[in-house]
Amino acid sequence: MVDNREAENSKYKLVGFENSKNLAIVMVISTGRVIKLKLAKLVKSEIMDDLTKAEVREIYRKFYSGGATLSAYEMGDRHERSWLVYLALSFMLFALYVLANISAAKLIYIEQFDVVITLGIFLYPLTFLVVDILNEYYGLRLAKKSIWFVCVGNVFILVALSVTSWFPGLSSWQLDSSYERVVAHVSSVLLASSVSFVISEYVNSYLLSKIKKLTSSRYLFLRVLLSTCFAVVIDSFLFCFIAFYGSLTNDEILKIVYVQIAIKMCFAVFNVFPAYAARSLFKRYVVEAQPA
Repeated sequence: MVDNREAENSKYKLVGFENSKNLAIVMVISTGRVIKLKLAKLVKSEIMDDLTKAEVREIYRKFYSGGATLSAYEMGDRHERSWLVYLALSFMLFALYVLANISAAKLIYIEQFDVVITLGIFLYPLTFLVVDILNEYYGLRLAKKSIWFVCVGNVFILVALSVTSWFPGLSSWQLDSSYERVVAHVSSVLLASSVSFVISEYVNSYLLSKIKKLTSSRYLFLRVLLSTCFAVVIDSFLFCFIAFYGSLTNDEILKIVYVQIAIKMCFAVFNVFPAYAARSLFKRYVVEAQPA
């Protein structure tokens, strides 16, 4: 009989211990929800069947020592490398999002294919990859927190840009009127992207966690591909109609939508490969490097 505990967790993950209360803290992987259990109750539960050998070993050490034994799962241990990676991913998400939105303010016409695109279309799909990685290794709850962090940062930039356009410019500065028009256009793009970003990324995160639960954490390519494909369709329609409604005809907007969906679908397929690479790197440099 094969011992499945060598495989990765599919339902539960040990987060840490609270020695003062003799509690174990366990995360439900599919939702990111954290539960606290008495050690005596945990060792008799079915949760133990889903944990890895290392996690089970630490739980029994804690249980039989009455909480006196120290382990790598102490809540007092900050696990700095893990949280630094989370911070880096959140910052990367923010940077990609802002750069994609600013570059999306310029429409580009490709005569050979008779299509209109924005440069942001080549950066924005990467945000889905970052959210997938956050969801995969930190759970749905922390992935949502990162999404809201980016959204709040976007609102701050939107307000700051609007404020700069209110101040009177130098009369001899020839770019004053051009600057105001660019800021107005960028602000409308940022506003449209805020709505589409939150909704599409929530759909992406929710679907990824559900598919992960249904497949027992197997088939990473399937959940990354399906969740991203659904999300890009929603994002493309919301963003284009909010950003360009009134300035372009509906037919022109639909053309942009279809082109964006086609390009983003290609990125959805491409995202599968860095997702597997990220999983390998995360296990090697974060999980295995935790202090013993």
